[in-house]
Amino acid sequence: MRIDKYLKNARLIKRRTIAKEACDQGRILVDGKVAKPGTEVKIGDEVQIKLGNKAMTIRITALDEHVAKEAAKELYEVISQSE
Repeated sequence: MRIDKYLKNARLIKRRTIAKEACDQGRILVDGKVAKPGTEVKIGDEVQIKLGNKAMTIRITALDEHVAKEAAKELYEVISQSE
């Protein structure tokens, strides 16, 4: 699954276009490497997200195309979070 689509499905970023822009600006890292919007992610990957003054590191635990709002948090586990 593409990283921009994953971030939207997991509800970490509100819209896919915003996720794409964050990738283009180098704010999203997958396993320590700057991710392009089309970067493929898999279960077990570590994703670092830097938006504004917030930073978050997550580990991908599931990949689903369609996710209910309540189930979105089951797609990842938070490793670290700071503001």
